[in-house]
Amino acid sequence: MTAITRNAVIDRLRTVQDPELHQDLVTLNMIKEVAIDGGRVKVHVELTTPACPLKDQIRADVEKAVRAIPGVTTVELEWSAKVRGAPQPRPQLAGVKNIVSVGAGKGGVGKSTVATMLAVGLRRAGASVGLLDADVYGPSIPTMLGIEGVQPKVRDKMLLPIEAHGIGIMSVGVLVEPDRPMVLRGPMLHGILRQFLDQVEWGELDYLIVDLPPGTGDVPLTLAQSIPQTGAVIVCTPQDVALADARRAIMMFRQLNVDVLGIVENMSYYLCPHCGNRDELFDHGGAANAAEEMQVPFLGDIPLNASLRVFGDAGRPDKMFTESPDYVRQAVDRMVQRTAGRVSVRNLLQPAGPTLSIE
Repeated sequence: MTAITRNAVIDRLRTVQDPELHQDLVTLNMIKEVAIDGGRVKVHVELTTPACPLKDQIRADVEKAVRAIPGVTTVELEWSAKVRGAPQPRPQLAGVKNIVSVGAGKGGVGKSTVATMLAVGLRRAGASVGLLDADVYGPSIPTMLGIEGVQPKVRDKMLLPIEAHGIGIMSVGVLVEPDRPMVLRGPMLHGILRQFLDQVEWGELDYLIVDLPPGTGDVPLTLAQSIPQTGAVIVCTPQDVALADARRAIMMFRQLNVDVLGIVENMSYYLCPHCGNRDELFDHGGAANAAEEMQVPFLGDIPLNASLRVFGDAGRPDKMFTESPDYVRQAVDRMVQRTAGRVSVRNLLQPAGPTLSIE
């Protein structure tokens, strides 16, 4: 029997492509180790995100390719993940690999809920995650993450993110008195964002999720001019008025040279828990059609379900992933995985460039 060689295994792995990145695993430096013991071959694959949406397909393709080598009887896979990203020019963000903004063309579409789902879902997958609540007019992240009334600590004149659910969180909602209205003009908004970017010790993060205010105002502009972002996620509901505003948001990000990672359709449909009837209260499928029209990815549809509201109001977003109905959990997981996949694609195809400073 001809001995199996490492080179033979590597050659076979060159035929296996990452389904999203469309390059082979060897070229992408995703093969970290090959161990051979007789007819048993063990392959260590390093994914570009722990929330990889196509891990099962990669497993099947690797097993098929390696089993084609004469003498191979068993193929074992070992997994790890290393999120890739571009360096940030601001010193306090130097350890942040990817900054992902979550925006919406109008309010009331569940943008903060989707930002929370994304942060918690990535953390549950094993990534290191921060969540910046930049919705200065209506900060709801403290409620949704259960940190209302918690004050951030200060160390060496730097604010430390508040830890909850394994996520580092900062919000204007924890820096002002409860129920105090935020009446702000452009320069004041810029000052608050400067503080969040330069005076918060974010540390080492795979993803920093930024919950933007709705609309196309000062905050997205200031953020785009201050730091290079990996991309933006647009949240909308299916009705025409929301889709029109979502299109405007996409155009805004394009004008700011921020990649649009995709669109999420929230409140997509309602499934009656008693009879199983599906009711598309706000229409359905409009976001997918808009994504195709605008040539951006469709990241998924999130159903309208009471569990998302209950767990959000209770500050227990973790339960969205463990105690919501199966079809809700699956929809949320798909959205998180697809977004993580789009981040990986973006980092491969278009590394972040320099940003315009507005110091």
